[in-house]
Amino acid sequence: MSIQATIHFSIDSRIQTSKHLKQFIENSPAAFTPLVLDGELIVAVKEMKEEKQTYEGLRMIAGAIARDLSRRFVPKAVIHHDVFKKGLRKLQTGAAITAFVEGWQLGSYKFDTYQSKKDSFKTILQVDGGAEVSPFIELGKIRAEATAYSRDLMNELPNVLNPETFPMMIKEEFTNSNVKVNVFNKEMLEKMEMNGVLTVGRGSKYKPSFVELEYHGDESKPLIALVGKGVTFDTGGISLKIVKDLSDMRMDMGGAAAVAGAIKLLAALKAKVNVVGLIPIVENTPDNTSVLPGEIIRYKNGSTVQVGNTDAEGRLILADGLIRAGEWNAEYVVNIATLTGSIGIALGSKIAGVFGDEQLSFKMKEIGQENGDFIWPMPLVDAYESYLKSDYADFSNISSKTEAGSITAGLFLRRFVPESCRWLHVDMAGVTESEETGYYPKSATGFGVRLLADFVTQVSE
Repeated sequence: MSIQATIHFSIDSRIQTSKHLKQFIENSPAAFTPLVLDGELIVAVKEMKEEKQTYEGLRMIAGAIARDLSRRFVPKAVIHHDVFKKGLRKLQTGAAITAFVEGWQLGSYKFDTYQSKKDSFKTILQVDGGAEVSPFIELGKIRAEATAYSRDLMNELPNVLNPETFPMMIKEEFTNSNVKVNVFNKEMLEKMEMNGVLTVGRGSKYKPSFVELEYHGDESKPLIALVGKGVTFDTGGISLKIVKDLSDMRMDMGGAAAVAGAIKLLAALKAKVNVVGLIPIVENTPDNTSVLPGEIIRYKNGSTVQVGNTDAEGRLILADGLIRAGEWNAEYVVNIATLTGSIGIALGSKIAGVFGDEQLSFKMKEIGQENGDFIWPMPLVDAYESYLKSDYADFSNISSKTEAGSITAGLFLRRFVPESCRWLHVDMAGVTESEETGYYPKSATGFGVRLLADFVTQVSE
């Protein structure tokens, strides 16, 4: 038996001519079945009815196969491009190959930096079809690499990735690239009057920072600003979180990871876009210097905000990012953040929420439906503005009610959005990590990388 696996769809003639084999595959609980046929190791993928053929479904199958074969220590798996033509008539062959490669690479992802016994074995995928399929294979790899980069950042330990090291890690990643990285330290933030970032970061032993990523693939295109929340660890501050396990709070910089990954993807593709990534970076910890509930922050735009709860810190630093987007004169602004637990309650762990410009929200929904970063348009209800009322400042950072938490967070951010731009707010708090399924390992998802990059590309066309 060859130690090389060949991937077929169940429409393969050898499977179709054997009633028992066909039935065995169709009765399998998984979407695919590894088996030995005529002395050859094959992976038989169940027939996908046309109405259920999607690129995301293909990514999920590819990721699951990659993980299964890697655990069996199969060195290589081969699939011919004709398999996609015959088995997936509803999908474009080139795009299907890209999706399969992308899913395969992400399904093979492992974060084993701190494991003494590393299992780094990965089954290599070979797509046969000559030079005509090479661009689609390469595109799948590039998309997967950018998402994996975001996963790496999100999975990293908070004593390794913090407000002082995170900017250096980003700078190193973009060395020798066509992305310009600007890092502003605490002293610069004071001059720039980024008082939200400075206030939230007061209690940490690490000084806060702010990173700008400039990629100008075509400066004739409208400037798009991507603002990502970079809280490297969130204890809640003085309003301390009360949960059994806080270790996942290292992923509270998921928005920052999404922005960095999206810029990496766009730059790697040499996309004809004009984009800047804006990443405020803090650690939110309790200390004798931490911001106290009741304190008031005066922002550069003149707004004053009473800190009703120090665990609603993400919006306080994003406010500075939005003000900065206005200084850049961005025509489109998208901020992304692990902002509220409320969005997870509303939409669950498979789909994020998007607020703001209605037309753009539905465009982003369509993009996510195609690339797997699922998102759903949510309302900004003006009647809830009063929930942010403060007796001492212009408004508070937390709602006075126990309802509509994700909406009021969006309403807070809206007050800092530059008037001249079209704006979206993505709340990804519910989708930062996943159980092991499809191309998702039991770790960070890397959500938002493909969503933002594809959105920027489409808006720029």
